Amino acid sequence: MDRNPSPPPPSEDNGEDAVAGGDCVGSTVYSKHWLFGVLSGLIQIVSPENAKSGSEDEEPQVELDEEVENEICRVWDMSMDEDVALFLQEFKAPDIFMGVLAKSKCPRLREICVGILGNMACFQEICVSISNDKNLGEVLLHCLYDSDPPTLLETSRLLLTCLSQTEVASVWVERIREHPAIYDSICFIMSSSTNVDLLVKVGEVVDKLFDLDEKLMLEWIRNAPAQPLDQAQENSEEQPAFRIVSCVLEAAKQIRSENPEWLDVYMHILQLLTTVDDGIQAIVQCPDTRKDTWNLLFDLVCHEFCQSDDPPIILQEQKTVLASAFSVLSSIYASQAEQEDVRIGKELPLIESLIRVLQNMEHCQKKPENSTASNTEETKKIDLTQDDFHLKILKDISCEFLSSIFQTLTKETVAQGLKEGQLSKQKCSCVFQNLLPLYGPVVEDFIKILHEVDNVLADYLEENFPSLKSYTEREREREVSSIRWFTPQLAATVEAAPIRNQEPGASSGSPMRVQGSKGLGHLLLLSQATTESWIRRGATGT
Repeated sequence: MDRNPSPPPPSEDNGEDAVAGGDCVGSTVYSKHWLFGVLSGLIQIVSPENAKSGSEDEEPQVELDEEVENEICRVWDMSMDEDVALFLQEFKAPDIFMGVLAKSKCPRLREICVGILGNMACFQEICVSISNDKNLGEVLLHCLYDSDPPTLLETSRLLLTCLSQTEVASVWVERIREHPAIYDSICFIMSSSTNVDLLVKVGEVVDKLFDLDEKLMLEWIRNAPAQPLDQAQENSEEQPAFRIVSCVLEAAKQIRSENPEWLDVYMHILQLLTTVDDGIQAIVQCPDTRKDTWNLLFDLVCHEFCQSDDPPIILQEQKTVLASAFSVLSSIYASQAEQEDVRIGKELPLIESLIRVLQNMEHCQKKPENSTASNTEETKKIDLTQDDFHLKILKDISCEFLSSIFQTLTKETVAQGLKEGQLSKQKCSCVFQNLLPLYGPVVEDFIKILHEVDNVLADYLEENFPSLKSYTEREREREVSSIRWFTPQLAATVEAAPIRNQEPGASSGSPMRVQGSKGLGHLLLLSQATTESWIRRGATGT
């Protein structure tokens, strides 16, 4: 049978009389009398008499009569109508469902009851009423400990609906914080379930929780055991302690095996984790977790998303998942500057993927030459603004990550990139076009290396990017003026000692000269760090 059968047709016996007598629910054709009957039947199922009779043989409690199931499923479908949902609320249906969830051991019945509540919660007035019922809230959170995947799925859907209502979101966040066992339950689902629908919905709940409350996110991050997981399991017969990052990775791997397009929510969870220091440490501190995270994301951006044989417009579908993945990779790359275990040999494939994203972005941002009159101007403006916003976030993150990688390139890596095509003339032009002028120092350092490897290409790039040339000239002028400014000071303060002939860049031995040089370097580093911080904050929305 279908999971959710169609709602019941009007009664053939007294359909006209029912309408005349006001039996219809709101403006629908659904019968109040019929709904009363179904809800009364639910009360009978969990009544004390039935509970006592079922104590000797629990089979009736775990199996649902087919006819009863069909009727309750019809109510499930009907509850998507606001008039029906309001009628159920008026008839105290949430209290009936709470009784079913508290007493029934039938998984199918529990799933349907939570599903009906989930439909009712889609309407704000009812959502507020359900959320403010403390007892019902406790019962619903207890459903997260259920072992039945369909019930867990409907419970997660209901929670996500309530968390999406600004008026009551904080109520649910606080309740979840008061129940630490929910962390273990959610982590267990993410680390062990093979139900992709459930994994996606649970991921959306976690993502929403982290987005709403940084304090809760920090608590869940710090729930990780101090000792390695396998060691903790060896020393204890209790359930294993879960690490939030490892559980998120397990869920992402399972989802990827069925449909990589659904990975967006788990990539965003990882990105949210990197917005706090504890989250970054949770990813990079453990070598296995760091490698697993890096390898999964590296494989996704280099071999899964936005590939060379994909049409450029594919970027519109993948822009959010790519932005999250690149952001996390960039955080790992920056925090592991001294360690090469995750990034060794990975620079060139990442550069190629980042450049491809930037090239496809240029195609996506091209305005259509002719616009048809059928589309309204307002609709097109809204869509364009949203697309530009998400694409700009992706561009900012991509440029920041690309600049970080370029800072670590060696002469040998650049030579290899030229040979294998990752740093061709066209691709270098794309890099310069996007990194200049914001990342001028990075590009200037790259040009210096490029002059040693391919002087012709370096000259070509300098010629075709005047801003780079003017930047280079300004840097040289600063060096010359710095020398001119310091030399009179040295002549005035060191009259007793003969001043040695000094070449540009050579140390004069004077503390003032050394201090001036260091100060200039610190200012450049501070400016660059401030710029990168601005971009990171803008891209992550924090």
